[in-house]
Amino acid sequence: QVQLVESGGGLVQAGGSLRLSCVANGFALQDHYAIGWFRQAPGKERAGVASFIDNTEETFYAAPVRGRFTMSVDEKKNTVYLDMNDLKPEEPGGYYCATVTSYVLHVLLASEYHFWGQGTQVTVAS
Repeated sequence: QVQLVESGGGLVQAGGSLRLSCVANGFALQDHYAIGWFRQAPGKERAGVASFIDNTEETFYAAPVRGRFTMSVDEKKNTVYLDMNDLKPEEPGGYYCATVTSYVLHVLLASEYHFWGQGTQVTVAS
């Protein structure tokens, strides 16, 4: 059974940093095509933040987070991380990791992904 479990959310001051983790259970990360991080603000749709493509080892970032967020994968621990620096007041919300098993064209599009974690909440105080 595919399961993704996120952790690491919390309250941070604007300009601060957080590290989110996502542990994959029931499958090996390298067996899926892509794993991504998504943010959902209240009343908004889930938006792509970053995505790692396993077979090319490329990471794609949404434009607003480039240079501040870093996604990494530890295949031995079957865990992905999202290091978020210089968090902005407009970036709170639920952060979710998700995977897709086969090729997708738009790797930062939430609707392309099949398996989702329950999310971890990030609050940014201004």
